Amino acid sequence: MSAETKKLGESSQAEAEMSFLEHLEELRWRIIYSLLGIVIGTIISWIFIDFLVEDILLKPAADAHITLQNLRPFGQLFLFLQVAIISGFVLSIPNVFYQTWKFIAPALKSNEKKYVGFIVSFSTVCFITGIVFAYFVMLPMTLKFAVQFGTQKIENNFAISEYFSIIMSVMLASGLVFELPMLSFALSKLGILKPSFMKKYRRHAIVIIMFAAAILTPGTDPVAQILLAIPLVLLYEISIFVSKLSQKKN
Repeated sequence: MSAETKKLGESSQAEAEMSFLEHLEELRWRIIYSLLGIVIGTIISWIFIDFLVEDILLKPAADAHITLQNLRPFGQLFLFLQVAIISGFVLSIPNVFYQTWKFIAPALKSNEKKYVGFIVSFSTVCFITGIVFAYFVMLPMTLKFAVQFGTQKIENNFAISEYFSIIMSVMLASGLVFELPMLSFALSKLGILKPSFMKKYRRHAIVIIMFAAAILTPGTDPVAQILLAIPLVLLYEISIFVSKLSQKKN
């Protein structure tokens, strides 16, 4: 190998290494921007923390006639902080999606970059829709089942930490699974996913959906599992349609 060829190889390697370091720097700043958005969202949530806890998050318990108890010293303080942080994350979801796609954008083609704004908006709508579905459909039926199941000789008094763990996990899990159509659109636009593939493995997907519903729902509540599995199956069918529509546009 000549000295010139060796020098050229070292130069190319240096450029690749510099490119890799630049990507790491870009990733670092995107994470910082995302965390900054979550901090701002947390501060806003803390300003309205009484409204969030009393009028929104405790309402399903009140409607189901559930008695809640705080069993830990400073339990309510830590609970309010947890609610503020999670609510801050939900408020900053558009920014998180935007920063994620801005990091991915350099790897996309020019005709693919124009869909970033749509994907961010669509992702946000899907996530919020999942949270709304969990709050108005899944949680009331799940809590009603929890209260009515068993014997009347045992009084059902729920620990406040367990209650908030259930409603937070159900709402966030529902928000994530409602991202399926957006994921289908994005992967189809990139040419990774095809509707024929999704149709071929529909039965396998239903089995995976039932397994995922069992994992994402807290405890062994069959009502919550079924309520999450049904929209998941519908979302899978919608994702096939979205993938087909996306490829037609391509």
